[in-house]
Amino acid sequence: MTAKTYDKPIRLGMVGGGNDAFIGGVHRIAARIDGRFQLVAGALSSTPEKAQASGAALGLDPARIYDDFKAMAIREARLKDGIAAVAIVTPNHVHYAAAREFLKRGIHVICDKPLTATLADARKLVKAAHDSNALFVLTHNYTGYPLIRQARQMVADGTLGNIRVVQVEYAQDWLTQATDTKQSAWRTDPARSGLGGATGDIGTHAFNLASFVTGLELEALSADLQAFVSGRQLDDNAHVMMRFAGGARGMLWCSQVAPGNENGLRLRVFGEKGGIAWMQENPNQLWYTPFGQPKQLITRGGAGTGEAAARVTRVPAGHPEGYLEGFATIYREAADAITAHRAGCDVPADVTYPTIDDGLKGVQFVDACVRSSKRDGAWVKLAP
Repeated sequence: MTAKTYDKPIRLGMVGGGNDAFIGGVHRIAARIDGRFQLVAGALSSTPEKAQASGAALGLDPARIYDDFKAMAIREARLKDGIAAVAIVTPNHVHYAAAREFLKRGIHVICDKPLTATLADARKLVKAAHDSNALFVLTHNYTGYPLIRQARQMVADGTLGNIRVVQVEYAQDWLTQATDTKQSAWRTDPARSGLGGATGDIGTHAFNLASFVTGLELEALSADLQAFVSGRQLDDNAHVMMRFAGGARGMLWCSQVAPGNENGLRLRVFGEKGGIAWMQENPNQLWYTPFGQPKQLITRGGAGTGEAAARVTRVPAGHPEGYLEGFATIYREAADAITAHRAGCDVPADVTYPTIDDGLKGVQFVDACVRSSKRDGAWVKLAP
């Protein structure tokens, strides 16, 4: 089932993402790119005045601008033309309560990462999702890039042979000094962000990307977390060593205090027969090196790309695709899954998106990093 077989946009609601909220705007753009969703309702802020103003600015029907997400879930579930899906784009501590309200009413959830602020909430949300008839999609958007799909396919096909080494990093510099912006305030606040600072905000992206491409299961990790900025309560830098099932080893570095780095997400995977390297800031190129041979440059839409990359490519080779399109791919995959669900069909095998279980693994990763670092980098396993 593809976009071509579905000509009526899916009615979408949004929780969070009001005026001046960065990620809400990104989600709205992503939902529109392929014409699969139409935003018709929202509880866009925890402040009623801002919620109303934000909804009005987006042109929503005043009757479908809500002051809180529970009221929205209750009424939309009763409406004949109520929302079929909701995007949750709030700070982390709201994810569980908001998602639960919609899941128990059969409304599909598209939630920003990390899954929740705490491991306890993550476990409860997993149960709520498994008990619901609704789908749960987590927006680890970097899994939507065509050449990440290409890399995943190459690993699965055995092109690299048995995987030995995984190196992943995500470096930023925007928190190098103390700052008091709206974004920094909640991302460095344990009450709203959770146990992890950089580990939760960008480390979960790096961990998810490595897991998505390689298919490896993490067995144990050793982490060294720092809060370099004086007075900061959550980590702003982390070095993590990883042991995977089957014997592969990995290293993950995430930092928000690395001057000269904007969104430096980088993945390298090395197997017995070759290696690959990809950088998010130049996402239309994937370097592949068969052992003992010259490096080969694979470009998005160019020679050497397979079906996994082609099905999520929108424009011809040479025209850049990036962050917004990667995000849009997750929304398109969600739309295909919702369409199949409505028809009582299985989700097509090639439809790929991060699930509630991927979200749990991300929160388990952060929890393990914090526990390990508190024990001076002791090796720990993920909590169940």
